[in-house]
Amino acid sequence: MKNRTNVRWLTQLALLVAILLVLNYTPLGYLQVGPLSMSLLTIPVAIGAMTLGPVAGAILGGVFGTTSFVSALRTPSVMSAAMQASPVGTFITCFVARVLVGLCAGWVYIGIKKLLPKNTKLCCAVGAVATPLLNTFWFMLSLCVFFFNTEYVQSLCATFGTTNPFLFVCAFVGVQALIEAVGCGIVATLVTVPLLKFLKK
Repeated sequence: MKNRTNVRWLTQLALLVAILLVLNYTPLGYLQVGPLSMSLLTIPVAIGAMTLGPVAGAILGGVFGTTSFVSALRTPSVMSAAMQASPVGTFITCFVARVLVGLCAGWVYIGIKKLLPKNTKLCCAVGAVATPLLNTFWFMLSLCVFFFNTEYVQSLCATFGTTNPFLFVCAFVGVQALIEAVGCGIVATLVTVPLLKFLKK
């Protein structure tokens, strides 16, 4: 029975990794908004974190982070500019931050599930919305810690007319974060609720 459970867990994880990679390497995964890309890759991370647990969420977050780091090496973007300032800081911002996203999303779902054990839909909605918000939080926290004083970020601050890191984050990704949260919240909830019912059977 344990072996069957492990095989099913690995199969589901592999399927979500495949979906994440398809999203990443097709136009479906990113919507370009100014200097940032609005990512839909948090959707499979959210689904995996809620259906398979925090470890799966961390693995999916790691895959997401790996694709982001590779993209920083090849495609002109905020992170490609950051790479020139600090490759280590870029790796932490791209990879480590995304691992934390999946891990924390799984913990958020477990926590809310303990508080509301009978309200699966609400628990899934909270977990789904939390995932892109956590992505924004960890990404922007790392960006500010490692790159706030760089010439590129300071030029963005001048564009937004602020020298405050918090106001910079709000101006830079505020609307985008809300759109990602709504999008991921709707799609991940619609997928996760019936999927959890199916897995119980």
